[in-house]
Amino acid sequence: MASTVAAYHEKLKEMSMLSVLCSCLYSQPHRNSIYHYGDMEVKPMNKCASGQSFEVILKAPADLSTDPPQYLTLAPMKKDVSLDDLQKRLEAAEERRKCQEAQVLRQLAERREHERGVLHKALEENNNFSKMAEERLSYKMEVSKENREAYLHALKQRLHEKEAHAAEVRRNKELQAELSG
Repeated sequence: MASTVAAYHEKLKEMSMLSVLCSCLYSQPHRNSIYHYGDMEVKPMNKCASGQSFEVILKAPADLSTDPPQYLTLAPMKKDVSLDDLQKRLEAAEERRKCQEAQVLRQLAERREHERGVLHKALEENNNFSKMAEERLSYKMEVSKENREAYLHALKQRLHEKEAHAAEVRRNKELQAELSG
């Protein structure tokens, strides 16, 4: 017990007052801590009515490991890149660029063929419409020519009928004039 008190006494000299108060509340490490910093653990407290609160838990000196903290370890050094590796990477990048370019050209060609197809179809429909309109017009012209011819024929026939009737009326008048005179 005396060694624990001495260890805490040494820690108190190094820590801030807030850390001291928090470590006094709960001195045993907890498995639900959210952050490890050297010989301390920070754990959130759920029972606080005025906002967030945290516990700072100090580990005993015997629990400390000699390994440096993970945040202090350096990233592994990159190996030296050789000229052959750079050349291979450049060739691979060039190959990817060529593949992408070929794919874009294929898509453009497909789009161009589609547009040609649409244009061809539109021209075909336009030609069909023009032919149909021309056929309708020629049909109407033929019908109107036939109608005109039929009308003229009917007029001529009526004229012949009237001339025949007029000739008969003249003959009847001549016969009547001969008989009366």
